[in-house]
Amino acid sequence: MRAEKRPMPQRRTLLVALPALLAGCAGGGGAEPEPLPPLVSGYRHLTPIRLNVATVEIPEPPATAVRVDLPAPLRPDAEMRRMAEERLVPMGTAGQARFLIQTAEFRRESTGGGGGLFGGGPGIRFAVRMQARLEIVSGEGQRVGFVEAQATRQRTLPGGQSEAARNSAAEEVVRQAMEELNVEFEFQIRRALRAWLVEGAAPPPVGAPGGIEREELPRS
Repeated sequence: MRAEKRPMPQRRTLLVALPALLAGCAGGGGAEPEPLPPLVSGYRHLTPIRLNVATVEIPEPPATAVRVDLPAPLRPDAEMRRMAEERLVPMGTAGQARFLIQTAEFRRESTGGGGGLFGGGPGIRFAVRMQARLEIVSGEGQRVGFVEAQATRQRTLPGGQSEAARNSAAEEVVRQAMEELNVEFEFQIRRALRAWLVEGAAPPPVGAPGGIEREELPRS
C-alpha cells in the first residue's frame, strides 16, 4: 500500500504570523529609541570658575520663577542649581557671589491632531526656558557687578509616539538648553567679571580686585 503524503500546513503558519506583524506595526512602527546617557555626568569635569569671594550662595528661586509640567525626566531648576554648585568655587577671603535662578520652565503642550499610520492622539511640544544671574557682593554688602545668561529650546513630536520616545525627547531638550546656558554663563563671567576671576589654585592677595572691568563690545 502506498502512503498518502499530506501537504505541509504553510497557509496556517502564514495566517498566524500576520496578526503578530500587524501588532508590531500598531505598537509604534519600530524598535524603542535607545535611552539617552545621563545629562553630562555633573559639571566637575569642566574647568571650575574660581571667584575672588569668600562664599557662594544659591538661594531657592521664587515660586513664580519655576514651572515644571510633569512628568519631567529632568528638572531645569535642579540642573541649574547643580551647575552652579559644581562650577562656582569661592577662592577669596571677603565678599559673596549669589547665583539666582530667575526662570526655570519646562512646558508640555498638546499640538492637536493625530499622527502616524495608526493615529495615536495629538502631538506634543516640549519647551524649555532658563535664565540665571550671578551677582558679586563686596564685603561691605554692596553689589559691585553682575552677569546674566539665558537659553531656550523646544522640540515637537507627532502623535502616536511611545512613552519612551516622549521621555527621551523631553530629556534631550533640557540637555540642550543646559549646554547652551552653561556656555553662555561662563562666557559672560569671563567677559564682564574678569577682575573677580582667580586663575590657578592659589587665592589672590587680600584686597584685590578693587573693582569691575568693563569691556566695550566691538562696533560694526
